[in-house]
Amino acid sequence: MRRWGYDLLGWAILSFGAGVLASSALRAFVPTSFGALSADLVLWLGMIVPGVLAFARSRPRMLLRFRWLDVLYGVVLGGVLRIIQGWLEVAAGASGAFPSYPTVNGNLVPGWWFTDALVPVVIGPTVEEFFFRGVLLVVIYTVVRRAFGRGFAGFIALVLTTGAFVTAHAISGPMGWDIAVALTLVGLTAGALVLLTGRIWGAVLVHVVYNGTFVLLALAGTLLA
Repeated sequence: MRRWGYDLLGWAILSFGAGVLASSALRAFVPTSFGALSADLVLWLGMIVPGVLAFARSRPRMLLRFRWLDVLYGVVLGGVLRIIQGWLEVAAGASGAFPSYPTVNGNLVPGWWFTDALVPVVIGPTVEEFFFRGVLLVVIYTVVRRAFGRGFAGFIALVLTTGAFVTAHAISGPMGWDIAVALTLVGLTAGALVLLTGRIWGAVLVHVVYNGTFVLLALAGTLLA
C-alpha cells in the first residue's frame, strides 16, 4: 500500500506536469479561442488520468459521500470568497464595476453558454477538485502522515496542493497579485474542507459557487449595460 502511494504520487506529478507543459505550448503556438479550449482540455486530461488510476485502485471511504451540509459550505464559503475577490480587485486598482462578456450586435457570442458558463462552472471545478483535493491532497497527506503525523501531513498537503492549484491557473495568462491571493484562498478553503470533513463535495461546491457567481455578475454587467 505504501509503495502504491508513492507510485501514485509520482504518476500524478508526471501527468500534471505533462499537462501543464502541453497546455502552455498550445496557448503559445495556437493563440486562438480553439487553442485556449484545447489547452484547457489537455491540462484537464493530465488531471483526469491519475484520478482514474487512483479511484480504480482505492480511495478514502468517506470521500465521495454527500451531505446536505456540503451545499451550505459551498454556498456560504463560495459566496464569501467571491466577495473577498471583489475587495482584492478594488484594492489592486480596479474600478469595482461588474465584469462583462463580449457581445455581437448586443447579443452574447454563440457558444458562450459552453465556454463561459458550463466549462468554468461545472466541468473545470469538478475536474480540478477531484485532482487537487481528491487525489493529490489525499495522496500527499497519506504519504507524509506515515512519517510525520497527521498535523504536519495536513499542513504540507494543503500548502503543496494549493500551490499546484494556483500554478495551473497561472499558465492561462498574466496573473495579478489579487487573483493569485483569491485563488490561494479558494485552494486553502477547498483543501481544508476535505481534510476536516473527509468529503470532496463541499470543496467542489465551493469552487462551483465561486466561479458561478462570477458568471452571474458578468451576465448582469453585460445585459444591464
